[in-house]
Amino acid sequence: GPEAVCAECGRLFAIHDMIRHSGVHICANCKPVFIQKLAEGAQINTPEFHYGGFWIRALAKFIDGVILGVPFFILFFVVVGAASGPRAAEELSLLPLLLQFGFIFVRMAYQIFFLGRYGATPGKMACRLKVVTADGDPITYARATGRFFSELLSGMACYIGYIIAGFDDQKRALHDHICSTRVVYR
Repeated sequence: GPEAVCAECGRLFAIHDMIRHSGVHICANCKPVFIQKLAEGAQINTPEFHYGGFWIRALAKFIDGVILGVPFFILFFVVVGAASGPRAAEELSLLPLLLQFGFIFVRMAYQIFFLGRYGATPGKMACRLKVVTADGDPITYARATGRFFSELLSGMACYIGYIIAGFDDQKRALHDHICSTRVVYR
């Protein structure tokens, strides 16, 4: 299973054998010492994140758009070319609409798969970014699904949900706020 480094002794343990506090993992042997430090008010070292800013995230989104958009752009023109005759126009009138829904579905599957499996889409990977929880853990498929639908909200109303990432101290967009995620450098 997944492993983590104990913040006290620095050794590697299975995560299910550790406790977690403020983004750090503590092994069973170090737990009494750690609890004593907490009781005494000692400063706990939490992981430091280097957040991905607005422009690098926009570049990652652009790369993902090219990866998904170019094949669908070509497919769209093939479909429009096939539906160019008067008789074909009646028979294939729903095809462009179905193609749009197909694009949304493929985009959803693309984001959920890559975020749930790798923590980053290929565009984010190219920009050396990853999506994590507030504690720095990888996101689950469920959170990736919620993030996709929340991202639809970010795009509504002139992309204001994306723009707020430029003004947030942790560079969070609306969908990051909703799903409690962060985009950080690998």
